[in-house]
Amino acid sequence: MGEKIDCKVLAMDDVLTDSLQRPLRDLRISVTDRCNFRCGYCMPKDIFGKGYPFLKQSSLLSCDQVARLVRIFAGLGVHKIRLTGGEPLLRQDLEELVRKIAEIPGIDDIALTTNASLLSRERALSLNQAGIRRLNISLDALTPEIYARINQIPVPLEDILSGVAHALEAPYQAVKINMVVQKGVNDKDILPMVEYFRGSQAVLRFIEFMDVGNHNQWNPEQVFASQDIVSLINRVYPIRPASANYPGEVARRWRYEDGQGEIGVISSVTQPFCGDCARARLSARGELFTCLFATAGFDLKKLLEADASDTEITSQLRDIWGRRTDRYSMERLSRTRSDPSGHRGRKVEMSYIGG
Repeated sequence: MGEKIDCKVLAMDDVLTDSLQRPLRDLRISVTDRCNFRCGYCMPKDIFGKGYPFLKQSSLLSCDQVARLVRIFAGLGVHKIRLTGGEPLLRQDLEELVRKIAEIPGIDDIALTTNASLLSRERALSLNQAGIRRLNISLDALTPEIYARINQIPVPLEDILSGVAHALEAPYQAVKINMVVQKGVNDKDILPMVEYFRGSQAVLRFIEFMDVGNHNQWNPEQVFASQDIVSLINRVYPIRPASANYPGEVARRWRYEDGQGEIGVISSVTQPFCGDCARARLSARGELFTCLFATAGFDLKKLLEADASDTEITSQLRDIWGRRTDRYSMERLSRTRSDPSGHRGRKVEMSYIGG
């Protein structure tokens, strides 16, 4: 497992920051590149169809390897972990992995993103008992036809809603519902989603359609701006701004004036938040990416398999993060007029490193 890394809280003078003075606080870990959905904005069916070369089980980081890397990241200031995919519930040893991460000093929050299609009542409880504190559930429509058109797989909408119900029954600290809004695709379901989740314990979050990966045929004309989402909702259900839960929070929060909960909007396209980004991403095969829109990663599994010490890996991570300059969304905003496609070479697929 390597030598023990001191995971004490870092003094301000010791905080690891990148070239733009952004600290490293949040590590998002893809536990598998496989998914049982084929959503067009992430894994379109015509690309990720039968025969697609997904990673072999032997290529994935093991639970012990993930835990070792998390322990090293914790020593550099990471305290939040999000497990993603692909669809993380497809990984059979997921609870074991969660338990190992939960035991690491310095890690005080473990979240998981899922499409909830496999989230039985028993699984919702076992994940919570293992150490998951927050769940993000992807759900892009309530109209069955729209829902089916987006995920491209014949999974009944009722299965997802049952998964949401199971999540709300379990003692999670938070359950959030994420809706990626595409103009002309599912924007008519914005208000139905609001009406369904208003007054529940779930927080509905709207995400602008982003140019992730290489195959989602992103066009800025399909972006339904978050300010327009807020205006649409406010006309029917008055909302007011709420303060962020913590510095660098991705979603901007809005509360219903009648006290029936809140919504969030994530504005990566129209209001980029690169300036506060404190997130790194670890792929299922052990590559570190410093941006969701990165073109290349850094092979940490190679270091593990070469028996590099924790000190050597720590030094590599300090160097990687210290040289980080990523601010893709801000650059995209500034060049949209000259390059409407937002294209900047080949990017890593979102299913490979999570959202």
